Amino acid sequence: MRIHLGVVRCRRSSCRVSRYGRRRNRGVGGRSRGGGGSWWVLLRAWVAGLAVLAGVVVPIAVATPAAAQTGTFAYVANFSSDNVSVIDTATNTVTATIPVGSGPTGVAVTPDGTRVYVANLNTNDVSVIDTATNTVTTTIPVGSGPDDVAVTPDGTRVYVANTGSSDVSVIDTATNTVTTTIPVGGSPTELAVTPDGTRVYVTKIASDDVSVIDTATNT
Repeated sequence: MRIHLGVVRCRRSSCRVSRYGRRRNRGVGGRSRGGGGSWWVLLRAWVAGLAVLAGVVVPIAVATPAAAQTGTFAYVANFSSDNVSVIDTATNTVTATIPVGSGPTGVAVTPDGTRVYVANLNTNDVSVIDTATNTVTTTIPVGSGPDDVAVTPDGTRVYVANTGSSDVSVIDTATNTVTTTIPVGGSPTELAVTPDGTRVYVTKIASDDVSVIDTATNT
């Protein structure tokens, strides 16, 4: 079973969002060496045996909807059970389990902490979770085999790496629809958006290279 993690820290006046990604052998505060050595354990785990993958923390403070939760919550995508666990980090207990599509993999939280986007590898779609109610509000069809998701710093777009169709879907978060599909080739698996939101870096497992997308033109 694969576990992927996103964190929402909510107080009554603000939210702070942490997205724990998928870059191997790199952790907050340091770097581990390869060859099956040490891994950062809080972030994203292959529970069946291999590794816990690294994370990037992006704190952003904004107003929280009145109905939003109070506290810090981790959103964990459970690949084998087709759901997302919500963990209250104050008590380290699961407070909700949210059914999503088949084979959830990548998780991304919007900067305002109100929504979680979950890539479902086997059903070729992305589930959108409302963090105030912990329910799926919509499901967005994307390309074949979506494996990772990344939200732009302004929260207006979500980029989805589709491993099977070798392209990247771009979701408009205002409408939760795909506005464009960008061919990249090479079975993309990982995504990272630059802090200024101008570029998306896409790693590709089949071609052993990285595509760079200009977010102004989506090319």
